Amino acid sequence: MARNKKKSAGFKYEHPLVSRCPICCIIPPHILEHVVVNGNPQQRNWAFRTLNVSAQFRGRRDVIGTVSFAPSPGEKRRTIYDAKYGQQLPGTLVRGEGDPPSSDIAVNEAYDAAGATYDLFYEIFDRNSVDDKGLRLDSTVHYGVKYDNAFWNGDQMVYGDGDGEMFQRFTTSIDVIGHELTHGITQYEAGLQYYGEPGALNESFSDVFGSLVKQKSKNQTAQEADWLIGEGLLVPTVKGVALRSMKAPGTAYDDPVMGKDPQPAHVKDKYTGTDDNGGVHINSGIPNHAFYLAAVSIGGYAWEKAGKIWYIALRDRLKAKADFKKAASVTIQIAGELYGNGSDDQKAVQDAWQKVGVI
Repeated sequence: MARNKKKSAGFKYEHPLVSRCPICCIIPPHILEHVVVNGNPQQRNWAFRTLNVSAQFRGRRDVIGTVSFAPSPGEKRRTIYDAKYGQQLPGTLVRGEGDPPSSDIAVNEAYDAAGATYDLFYEIFDRNSVDDKGLRLDSTVHYGVKYDNAFWNGDQMVYGDGDGEMFQRFTTSIDVIGHELTHGITQYEAGLQYYGEPGALNESFSDVFGSLVKQKSKNQTAQEADWLIGEGLLVPTVKGVALRSMKAPGTAYDDPVMGKDPQPAHVKDKYTGTDDNGGVHINSGIPNHAFYLAAVSIGGYAWEKAGKIWYIALRDRLKAKADFKKAASVTIQIAGELYGNGSDDQKAVQDAWQKVGVI
């Protein structure tokens, strides 16, 4: 991939309250808060404990800032640990790079999906792991007891097993793993502030590349893809198909316990409150839908053109306080640079942002 490569700086120290997501979880707080209100006593207890663990990790990141303690061996290296239902990280080493498959399906799913994510970024975008220096991909499975989340904590991936009544194990969805690892890439590149529109872009980039990891693993074109994030994560009794839909934001679930998917597809319906860090998991539906529209209009494999445009924007052009309009202008400009000003591909990107009301 031809580029003017920007080298990662390694690590920087800055206060993380708005500069980054101190713990980037796949399950947004509004879902867990609905469960606390609407669930049965056991479900309410699980949701409350999950929210509490997230708060504990936020406190840890507030103290240590953005320093990463994970090693960078300079090559593809996956390391899987087992927390054995505790909360001490990383846990017991159970599988390293090149080791044979485990008898534990969660271990193998974490290992395989981390590999698929590494391969997408390396093979398509010439990126060597999360930090572009070969950062070791550490993952911990079986975190907590019936823990309803997966997250990137600034150093590694962590997966709960789900409660079995609402959520399956969190290693079951490859796009969830791709989503969370992309938070690490954003941490090392654009550093999008985790509040308001920059935070929604942070979440959206993770959804975009999480979806591309799944699409590439299935060899699907943009037209063939389902564009769902977390498909297969919900148990069959939940009224929903996934956590989010990039194709149709706001339609992923409508459940008496979890509530209704609140994502907008257009700026006119943008959430303007302060919950969820100013709606980072909610308003991400707007740039998500823009990427979907652009990718489908361009056609073919979404990682080849649309994905390249969005990756260059994340790596080279966007800064910490970028908003939706900046993301639109930058991706339109990059499309022109790569494929020609006035080209069909550039027009597809411009039309996409117009259709969601950003420009």
